[in-house]
Parts: sequence; structure tokens; C-alpha cells
Amino acid sequence: MKSRYLIILIVSISLIAGCITQFIPETDEATNLLVVEGKITDQYRINKIKISRSLPLGKYVSPKPLKGCKVTISDENNLAYNLKEFPTGTYSTDSTTFRGHVGGKYTLRIVTGNLTYVSSQMEMLPVPPVDSLFYEKVLITEANEFGNPEEGCRIFLNTFDPEQKCLFFRWEFTETWQFRLPFSVPNSTCWITQSSGQIHIKNTSVYGQSRVTRYPLIYITNETDRLKLKYSILVRQYSLNQDEYNYWEKLQNVYGNVGGLYDVTPMAISSNIHNQNDPDEMVLGYFSVSAMSEKRLFIKERFDGMPSLYNNCIGDTIFGGSNVHIEGLNAYVWVIEDQSFSFTNPYRVITYNKECADCTTRGTATRPSFWID
Repeated sequence: MKSRYLIILIVSISLIAGCITQFIPETDEATNLLVVEGKITDQYRINKIKISRSLPLGKYVSPKPLKGCKVTISDENNLAYNLKEFPTGTYSTDSTTFRGHVGGKYTLRIVTGNLTYVSSQMEMLPVPPVDSLFYEKVLITEANEFGNPEEGCRIFLNTFDPEQKCLFFRWEFTETWQFRLPFSVPNSTCWITQSSGQIHIKNTSVYGQSRVTRYPLIYITNETDRLKLKYSILVRQYSLNQDEYNYWEKLQNVYGNVGGLYDVTPMAISSNIHNQNDPDEMVLGYFSVSAMSEKRLFIKERFDGMPSLYNNCIGDTIFGGSNVHIEGLNAYVWVIEDQSFSFTNPYRVITYNKECADCTTRGTATRPSFWID
């Protein structure tokens, strides 16, 4: 009897497991979705609107830039600004003739073929400055396998709007760090710049004041060389209205803290852009209108337990002059250090990995204009 029940249980579990399938909403497979990414700010900068088509829901998608669109932005006075396309699918404003202003109300209009898409009218709300941007060391472990401590750091942000006009915030940041090869080569020092793909938002309307204290932007571990020499982070702070905040919150809930319009889209997230002739057509993305403030932080401090990424660089040692012939070696061989015990006995250290001999394989040797030693 027990064995009979056991067989029934096993068969039941197998049937249940076999019935678990991915749910994908029914959509028109022949219809691509319009994807719109872009924002305008109150800065004297080029504003970009990226327009593309993607596959329907439940598909792994890749952006397919949509060329030849007529894109305009109109303000509260019905003044229209035409955007120019370059490169394909990217439509830009002229920084010398267009700049958003606080209190302005803007509408995006996209014409592609015989279809016209229009955004809701978006008002640009003011944004306060970033009060402070600071970091704190974090002890990862008191003693690693070698008995040495390891450290990382957390970066925090404070901001406050005494006038209570900005209740919803969004942040983006760009990291830049310097690194150096431990060898005497022409390109030994480089910089890496990387933009965050995370969604950082905050709603202060539920509090008695528009204040953000110790907002955690990023945690930097000792698994990279970001903190080894010198590190910089540039934070951009944007004002949001409640509708746009709700959009970003839904996107965050769907994708976790890392959002992407080109990942699998498991649900419809309402956009502020619609097809004038077919309001039920789904559009991905959002037309953002935000005032912006920014602040930069440099970190140059010793952190214990920083990694050494070049321990396995040395490939071989070749004795002889600078024009010595190397036989039987891989075609991809780079000199990483010239040394000599004497003028009569010079030798060269070589590697089979170009990243050990040229820092531009990871970054750029061009010093950033904002970099401070």
C-alpha cells in the first residue's frame, strides 16, 4: 500500500513539473513595438531621443534603430524645435538654439511613415543641488587567506529641497577610474569610464519634507581595481513628476534594480507616448523632462586588499638585443619591459597577453579633462 501511494506521489509531482511553462501574452507577432528613450533638461547640452523598433512581448530583443523619422519638440508657447538625425535612429536638439527651462511644458511628436506618435505634455519641475556626496570605508573581511584585511566602500548622497517643489528624484552616475600597468611600456596609464545601468529613484512625498539622507548609490567591492589608484563618480540628479516616478518604479519592480528596455518585457509598462490613430498600441519607453543638477566626487585613499590583475603577465624572457629574432613563439607576443644587467647582456620580458602590455585594451590613454591629480 505504501509503495502504491509513493508511485502516485511521484507521478503527480512529475505531472505538475511538466505543466510548468513560460506564460507569454498573446500579441501580434507581425507588429514591432516602438521604443523611445530620451529626455530634455535645463542644461546647455545636446538632448537626444533614441527611437527604435523591437520584437513583441516575451521575445529577447535587440534595438533596431528607426531611421527617417520626423521628430519635433514643442513648448507651452507652441514653438516647435526640429531634431536632426545622427547617427541612425538618434535624434538630437541643437544646443545653441534649444534649452529646456523650469516651468516649461514640452511635447514630443514622432512621425514615421503614416504613423504619428505624441507624448503627454510634460512640465519641467525644479531640482535642488546635491548637498553632499561622500563615501565610507567598508570592512569586507578582517583577515583573508593570507591574514590581511580587505576593504571596499559605499558612496552616499544627501539632498534637500526647502521649497518642497521637487518631491520625486532620479539619479544617474558615471564612474571613471585610473589604472596603471606594473610594467615600463608606452601605454602604461589609462582611464576607464562606465555609466550606471541601475535605476535609482526616491519618493519623498510620503515624508514631511523633501529630504534625502544617506541614499546608497553604489557599493564598490575589492573585486575590481576601481579603488586602487584614483576613482571619480559624477552624479546627475533629476526632478520627476509623480507619473514618471511611477513609470520608473514599475520598471524597477520588473527588472530589479537594473532596467533595460531591450531585455525580455514580461508586462506592459504604461508609456507617456501614444499612437494618435491607435491609442491601444503599446509603446515602450518614456519622454522625460527634468531639471538637472550634478556633483562629482574623487576618491584617492588606500584600501586594503585591492586585487592585482597582472600577476600572470610574464610569459618569457628573451636575451639579446632589441632586434632579436623570436622563433617558435605565438605570433601575438608583446614586449612589456626592457631591462639589462649590463650593456653586454640585455634581455627582454615578453607576454602573450596584449592587456599586459597596452592599457588601451581596457581603457583610454587620453586623460579626462576633469581629472585632478
